[in-house]
Amino acid sequence: MAKTIYIAGLGLIGASMALGIKRDHPDYEILGYNRSQASRDIALERGMIDRATDDFASFAPLADVIILTLPIKQTIAFIKELANLDLKEGVIISDAGSTKSAIVDAAEQYLAGKLVRFVGAHPMAGSHKTGAASADVNLFENAYYIFTPSSLTGPETLEEMKDLLSGLHARFIEIDAKEHDRVTSQISHFPHILASSLMEQTAVYAQDHEMARRFAAGGFRDMTRIAESEPGMWTSILLSNRETILDRIEDFKERLEAIGQSISNGDEEQIWNFFNQAREQRQAMEIHKRGGVDSSYDLYVDVPDEEDVILRILELLRGTSLVNIHINEENREDVHGILQISFKNAQDMERAERLITENTDYTVVIK
Repeated sequence: MAKTIYIAGLGLIGASMALGIKRDHPDYEILGYNRSQASRDIALERGMIDRATDDFASFAPLADVIILTLPIKQTIAFIKELANLDLKEGVIISDAGSTKSAIVDAAEQYLAGKLVRFVGAHPMAGSHKTGAASADVNLFENAYYIFTPSSLTGPETLEEMKDLLSGLHARFIEIDAKEHDRVTSQISHFPHILASSLMEQTAVYAQDHEMARRFAAGGFRDMTRIAESEPGMWTSILLSNRETILDRIEDFKERLEAIGQSISNGDEEQIWNFFNQAREQRQAMEIHKRGGVDSSYDLYVDVPDEEDVILRILELLRGTSLVNIHINEENREDVHGILQISFKNAQDMERAERLITENTDYTVVIK
């Protein structure tokens, strides 16, 4: 039976989600809310949604499923508003927030006693692009789509959501909301603090040591890439998960102090162990499976500085879907190759590796 789906927030996540739902459920009616007209118009023109509004409450009573793809504070405000609306009995309400405890707690508080079902969710996918204009039906492919059930999650709710979102081609997983926030504080939230702190430190240092800007290459680039993330979103994330993040900051201070003490003592063995353990621990992690936020596979090609060399490689990869191409020409110290090509899945990356290896004498490395 065809359903009516209401997506509140037609940014990159919401609009891409609409495309994914349409892919497997073309008969479903998708309604969209967005404050700005530009994203509403784009979503309508490109067939992402069937109807649009700038009045959130107007479409809510029509929906079988309501998905809030909005900033955390606005998500909580809309959950509170939904509690006072005449919704369909058994409607599923979900969200896409990067932290879960505050949102699940709000749902359990405001929606208690209502004939609704609520399940928190966090699709771990994204891009440096924003808005409905950047929507991508493959945005969630192979990425984790995390559900954090609440006391209002009915027995069939998760299966209904998985069926609804089957066209996203994501990997669904279930976890407690508080544990979600503890895990993401370490592998997502705290790294953003580190990246921004390193950028701030380097910017100040470069005022007296100008060459620091010029020499910043592979390792620095990789460590600080996420410092370009949207500040409003990250302010909201930190403030909605503050206790856990503060714990991670204190823990890291102790680790910095420990390696600092080893350096001060000239303890060669301890310093060697510090780097060796980190290397072994990273190799043992499942980072290469790319199940998280980046959801891409990277190939590095050590190419000569010759005319048309990039075009030659791209010609070999004709027909292969690329996520991104990065050329590092200024400083090749501590990077595997000058040309970095990112793919959405392992099959495309392995095909590219084979084509480049068979047709060139360039060194190809997978990280």
